[in-house]
Amino acid sequence: MLDTHGRKYVQPVIGATAKGLIQVGLSANQVTMVSFVIGFSSGVWIYFDQPILAVIALWLSGFLDAVDGTMARLTKPSAFGTVMDVTFDRIVEISVILGLAFRFPEVMWALLLLSVSIIFSMTVFLTVGAVTDKSGMKSFYYQAGLAERTEGFILFTLMILLTPYLLWLTLLFFVVETFTGVQRLLEAKRVLQAREDETDETI
Repeated sequence: MLDTHGRKYVQPVIGATAKGLIQVGLSANQVTMVSFVIGFSSGVWIYFDQPILAVIALWLSGFLDAVDGTMARLTKPSAFGTVMDVTFDRIVEISVILGLAFRFPEVMWALLLLSVSIIFSMTVFLTVGAVTDKSGMKSFYYQAGLAERTEGFILFTLMILLTPYLLWLTLLFFVVETFTGVQRLLEAKRVLQAREDETDETI
């Protein structure tokens, strides 16, 4: 939700950073790799009880993840870059969840539920992107929802910093992510049904 409606407010900073990195000779895919390494380190910092460093790494990774997309659009978009971007995003999330799970094994069951809800929501998201011909700023059809990446980062941040409430924050994230998956599933049914109806009308 915040990604969809709030991106316009931070895009000037993202755009300026993207142009600066292009000027120094970096490619979008190189920035994607840097973003991935920084983001993956977040889970390591969590495990070693360095929550501030974990949060900084997470948000810096998220910022660079937005920058690399802008860089791609300013230069030459790469299909493999999209694959890298989506894949690395999920690995960063896995890193955070594993860091929390190993640091706080007593809530591992809740973190497992959260992982299931993310798999569900992302399965809908990626499947719809694969079967629809709509596209937006990204190189695939982007489904908005209650929990987009910024909401996920906010909830991950709260989970990292407010560990006495980790169980309840994880369950909240699970509910929000599951709701988003159902939201996207229903929206996918509407979009794809409308496309089928348009096809039938042209026959």
